[in-house]
Amino acid sequence: MKALNSQWRTSSRSGGNGACVEARYGGHITQVRDSKDRRGPVLMFGPDQWTGFIEGIKAGAFAG
Repeated sequence: MKALNSQWRTSSRSGGNGACVEARYGGHITQVRDSKDRRGPVLMFGPDQWTGFIEGIKAGAFAG
């Protein structure tokens, strides 16, 4: 498996309001973390999970 890219990328939707996520990719894994808590938990997704997660975001499935 290809190693994860060590560089975290901030969401392009980040508006500087502190509600940001960061992601990094490698091989068949995508990791996501809260940019305000970089030592906190990291979510990990396989390719199908990542696609479903992004589709859910676009559909508003996680809107509070």
